[in-house]
Order: sequence, then structure tokens, then C-alpha cells
Amino acid sequence: MTNQKQNSSAPVSRRQFLKHSSLAAVSAAAVTSFPAILNAQTKPALNAVIIGMGGRGTGAGDNFLEAAKIAGVEAKIVAVADIFPEPTNKAKEAFGVPSEKCFSGFDAYLKALDVPGVNYAILATPPGFRPAHFTAAIAAGKHVFCEKPVAVDGPGCRIMYAAGEAAKKKGLKVVAGTQRRHHAGYIETIKRIQDGAIGDVTALRAYWVNGGPIWHRGMVGNTDLERQIRNWYHYIWLCADHHVEQHVHNIDVCNWVMGAHPVKAWGMGDRQMLGDKPGEIWDNFAVQYDYANGVAMHSYSGQIKRDFSSVSEAVVGGKGTSNPAGSIKPTGGEAWRYRGKATPEYVQEHVDLINAIVGDKELNEVEQVTNSTLTAIMGREAAYSGGVVEWDDMLNSKYAYGPELVYTDPSKMTWGAFRTLKSPLPGSHDIFKDGAVLPTV
Repeated sequence: MTNQKQNSSAPVSRRQFLKHSSLAAVSAAAVTSFPAILNAQTKPALNAVIIGMGGRGTGAGDNFLEAAKIAGVEAKIVAVADIFPEPTNKAKEAFGVPSEKCFSGFDAYLKALDVPGVNYAILATPPGFRPAHFTAAIAAGKHVFCEKPVAVDGPGCRIMYAAGEAAKKKGLKVVAGTQRRHHAGYIETIKRIQDGAIGDVTALRAYWVNGGPIWHRGMVGNTDLERQIRNWYHYIWLCADHHVEQHVHNIDVCNWVMGAHPVKAWGMGDRQMLGDKPGEIWDNFAVQYDYANGVAMHSYSGQIKRDFSSVSEAVVGGKGTSNPAGSIKPTGGEAWRYRGKATPEYVQEHVDLINAIVGDKELNEVEQVTNSTLTAIMGREAAYSGGVVEWDDMLNSKYAYGPELVYTDPSKMTWGAFRTLKSPLPGSHDIFKDGAVLPTV
């Protein structure tokens, strides 16, 4: 639990959030129909808004437009939003969005969602803003593509679970940026694993290692908060650390294979190559996750440059092994490899979302991506603390890394000061301790 006197980030319980935020309105809303723009008597058309105009937001916009062509749907990007004004200028050139539909500021996401005709929202801001932005998009009745991870801590995950249920009640379709779920090679291989191609799974391994240090833009900005947001990848409340922000992809694959999430984790890590850069995150993690059936997943993530690097997963079974991206090696049998050709997964995830919208088919990935996000967070906290962390404790944690408004109503945030944590030190970093106050810079 954060200390209100030292940290403006008060703990946010689900009850408090339901009481004070727009999620209450979402949960109470009647089931709505998709706008008539997509009814059976008209040619389907999608009007999208991009919230978060960084590299991923711009890329997702391109992927959406390409997917619409494949799906045979008219589509355009009609509005964009970002905290900063300069990224929105990209939209004028890249997508032809008029200046009056390019919004900036903490309330920009609400203005963009309010543009008439918008029925498809692309959420690509730093992850710390995801729960509130997703909640607002669902409250506004939009189908959503939301990037991963979807939260940075327990309170954020609880918000996502609740908003995901609200989306189901309203018949809204949601796809997350865990694009391997839409990769033909992964889909076919994991189906074979689950059908018994390598026997019972006995162990898993997940890598996102040694790709080199993450970017840092320098301490540009007029306030501490602005400098943190411009360098969002270096602050836990904004990015969740790279073990969550990047490695959630590989963790999600392992959860997909198992059809479950782990029940506990323990691990270790450090901050070695980022020492001279302002920020809180680590640059290497090693975590063991244990599933309820006793199977262990060994997880390694790092941003340290080495001769060896890998972004991959592996599965060991009683009758063979598999690279779930597209190959199976049964013991004593003939190896199998996926050789099909398919639409790139970054585009296919939007194709699948568009087809679900047009065909009014059930599609809601909120629970699975939130499960994988919380799995990654659980491993991060195990390494940060130096102890074992269990799933229920992580899910119910009241410690909120971000300022209170980022969970409840980020449109009301201002460029005031916000604390910077000291880089976590195992043995003293414990968010589960009642009344926990973490050391600040």
C-alpha cells in the first residue's frame, strides 16, 4: 500500500474504481448494438481512432488499413490522440487526418473517442494508461484493438478484467496485441501439442534475451512527469519493466500451451547496463513459474548485449519437444514443421477483429492477455522482492505504482511532479507488506 504523504499514488481498490470512474457507467450500461454503419443492408465501414501515436500506434494504424483491404471492408482513420502534440502531426501525413481531429493532452483520448462515427479504437499508449483508456473505449461503445501489456500492477489488472466483462455484455469485440495468437504456425503447432503430439507437457522455456539496451531519449521536458512519460520505458508505472512489456509475448505462448496461468513464481535479476540512465527498471530477469499441475516454465528476459540472443519459446513433453512457433520433434518419430504461408500476424490480428465485427462473432481476448500480463507482473515482483509470489496475492495486491488519476481519470492529470522509485533492491522491495512504502529518489 502506498503512503499518501510520500506518494501521490494512493492504492486503488476495485470498489473505489467502480465508485469513482467511468467503469461504473460501463458495467451498468444496457447491451448496445453496433452502429448501423455495419448493418446487413449497408456496405461495412470502419472509422478508427488511434490513441497513442508512437511507433506502435502508427504501425497498428497501417496494419488496420491493410487488414481492412483483405477483409473487404471500407476503413479509414478519422482521429488520433496523444499526450504530446508532435506525434499527432504524423497522422496528417501518414493517414490524412485533418488537424481538427488530431488531439493532444491528457484528455485527448476522450476527445478522439467522441468524434462522430468512430467505431474502432486502437490503444497504443504506454501500458500504465491502458486500463483507463480501455475502460473509456468500452464505455463509448467502441470495438478495441489494445496493445500489450494491458496493465503494470494488480489494481490495473483488476480494472482490465472488469472492463473486459463489460465489453462482453455490450457485444463489443476486443483483440490484444499478443499477435502470436493470430500466427498460423503457432496456432497449428499448439493445437498439435494440446492434441498430444509430444505427450504430456513436462516443462516450458521462454526467452526474450540479449537484444541490447533499450532506448532513452534524454531528460527532455519541463517537468519530472513529462520527462518520465517521454522516457516511459524506464519507469515501472508506465512500462511495467521489460519483463512485462516485451516478455509478455513469450509468457503468453506458454500460458496458451498450458491452457492456464501459473500459480506462483520466484526469480532474480539486476540493473547492470542502465546504471547511468535515469529510471527504475532492470535489464535482466530469470524467473521460474510453477503451474498448478507441477509443470515449471523457465523464463529469461534481458536487454544486455551478448553474442547470443533469442526471442523464442520451447516445450518439452513426455514424448518429444516442440518450438511452438512451428515445429514438433516426437521422440523416435518423424519431425513435423509448419510450412504454410499466411498473412503476417500483425495484420491478421486486425483481420480477425474486423471479421468478428462484421460477422458479429464472439471475440474477446481481455481475460487471456490480462492473465499473461499478471503472470509477467508476478514474476517481476518475485525478482524485485527476492521471494516467492503467489497468483492470488498478486491479483489482490493494493499497491498502485502510478498516480491515482492514471487509474481513475487520466484526463484530469496535470504536469505536476510524481515520484521516482529507486531501482528495486531484493530484500527491501516488498509491495505486499501492509502499508508498504518503497524508497524514492
